[in-house]
Amino acid sequence: MVIDEFPYLAKANPELPSIIQEALRPLRDQRTGSRTRLLLCGSALSFMGRLLSGNAPLRGRSGLELVVRPLDHRLAAEFWDITDPRLAMKVNAIVGGTPAYRREFARGDTPKGPDDFDDWVVRTVLNPEPPFREARYLLAEEPDLRDTALYPSVLAAVADGNATRGGMAGYLERKATDIAHPINVLEDAGLLHRDADVFRDNRPTYRIAEPLIGFYHAIMRPVWDQLERPGSATRVWQASRRRFVSNVLGPHFEQVCRDWALHHADPELLGGLPARVGHGVVHDPKARTGHEVDVAVIGIADGTKPPLLAVGEAKWNDTMGAAHIERLRHIRDLITLAGRYDTTNTQLLCFSGAGFNDKAHAAAAADPDIRLIDLATLYNQA
Repeated sequence: MVIDEFPYLAKANPELPSIIQEALRPLRDQRTGSRTRLLLCGSALSFMGRLLSGNAPLRGRSGLELVVRPLDHRLAAEFWDITDPRLAMKVNAIVGGTPAYRREFARGDTPKGPDDFDDWVVRTVLNPEPPFREARYLLAEEPDLRDTALYPSVLAAVADGNATRGGMAGYLERKATDIAHPINVLEDAGLLHRDADVFRDNRPTYRIAEPLIGFYHAIMRPVWDQLERPGSATRVWQASRRRFVSNVLGPHFEQVCRDWALHHADPELLGGLPARVGHGVVHDPKARTGHEVDVAVIGIADGTKPPLLAVGEAKWNDTMGAAHIERLRHIRDLITLAGRYDTTNTQLLCFSGAGFNDKAHAAAAADPDIRLIDLATLYNQA
């Protein structure tokens, strides 16, 4: 027996978990004498996560707790039947890896090629039908998101590039303590993801976990009145494409690069198996500034300092060259001086959605520690 969207039923009848607990009592005939299995499903992650925690009625009654993850960028491209890696990345930055968006909301409409992407956005994502309002529905599904103004505003702050608690508080003109609870609730709901800075303690940053919600807050929410008027989608998208690249596509590309390093990169290429992959800011004491590192691959510590397998920079729209490589070399030297990681075999990774110039290729040919990662490599087409 399958009960879908169980949180809605439990909201209507809060006693339902206790009723199921009693029905599945260990020595009860209905449990011992039946082969029937009960599957409780729901998309509200915070609610479903609490069903089996602490003193919850159903704790101890379950045989399996399964979180269905979205498809990664490679599987999503296959599912959407997109073979062009640049197009696949742009589509993935909007709809992510949720399979339902192709069939139920885009109604099977996929871009016919790279030149069709803009028209596809207009006729599907910005169409005043699903998934036009899907991002709002995703928020409404979470029972803990009771403040209809504050929680979306926190997400809007993140979508606008404010990734720290202080940045969000400044954007919202509130104290950082005022938004601590909303941030925690959005984390528990799986809508915000907390990333630790791998170079500095207690300096976390946040990103929106669901791409469609990020797209909604960065592109749609600021011009919602325009979009609700039929026929306005084309001009809205024309005015929003630059913001899409900077606020949606660029950050998404960086995250895909980190995911690739953790889950897809050959350990031999990195010089070891990654224990975790993150990002952070490296302090430069002489220049009195900080250098952002898009990709930092940490290896498995063997009783000593953890090895830093690689540091990388990700540029979606920039052709990368010698200057990018020199910047990574400088950052590697600063990390060595800091002494937190073993940088003996740290490699330099350049990720680009626009390719590399001749100087970058020459540097990579001369130095085995330099790796150039293009879109074909990210999508296993190299």
